[in-house]
Parts: sequence; C-alpha cells; structure tokens
Amino acid sequence: MQPKKEFALVDYEICNPSMCNPDEGICVATKACEHKVIKQIDGVFEPPIVFQDMCMGCWDCIEACLLEAIQMKHIN
Repeated sequence: MQPKKEFALVDYEICNPSMCNPDEGICVATKACEHKVIKQIDGVFEPPIVFQDMCMGCWDCIEACLLEAIQMKHIN
C-alpha cells in the first residue's frame, strides 16, 4: 500500500468562520467537503479541524474557503 502524499491543512492564523459566515458562523469549507473529514467539532464560529488521516486530497475545501485559510500539505 502506498502512503498518502497530501492532505488539507488549516492555517489557524487566517481561519475565521465569523468572517466567512457572520450570521451562522459555519465554515463554508466544512459544507463543501463531500467526505466529511473537515468539521467544526468545537462548535459554530470556531475554526474547523481536518481529520488528516481520512482526507482524500480532493481540494473541495480549499476551493470553498473564502479566506484561503486551507492549503494542501504535501508529504515526500
């Protein structure tokens, strides 16, 4: 089995769900993830967490993030 090469990573210095969705505080990237591996487990208005071991590297969350706070981490 080949090891995973990339996964999504949240930059917590940039991430701010209240700026993306001031009324509800729901991160738009969490809604965009079809695999449900990025979640706001601490509640609304809190930054999401990526379950990196389950991330498929599909880029849906990266494309959805309005603040560009999610990047793809590449592993050599």
